[in-house]
Amino acid sequence: MADKKKPFNVDMAEQRIKRLFKLAEKAYKKRPDLADRYVEISRRISMRHRVGIPGELKRKVCKKCGSYLVAGENSRVRLDGKNVIITCLKCGAIKRYPYK
Repeated sequence: MADKKKPFNVDMAEQRIKRLFKLAEKAYKKRPDLADRYVEISRRISMRHRVGIPGELKRKVCKKCGSYLVAGENSRVRLDGKNVIITCLKCGAIKRYPYK
């Protein structure tokens, strides 16, 4: 089969999402509220263009309050048997991810 090219808007949305997460990472130390805003904007872009946020970036966002998570700063990361447990210290939400 012939390779299908992604539509321009989908490709551009993916690039913007990744860029906003990089900006959130840089801005978190001085302005955590700005980092949360960058994450909110990237989530809106992903919903508008029906583009998923990559898994490694999705783990850096609290599903409940939408804040940008940084291990040791505003989230707690623990290993429990076969799971990685990430707890948001802002709202108390818990996420579990399996690992091998």
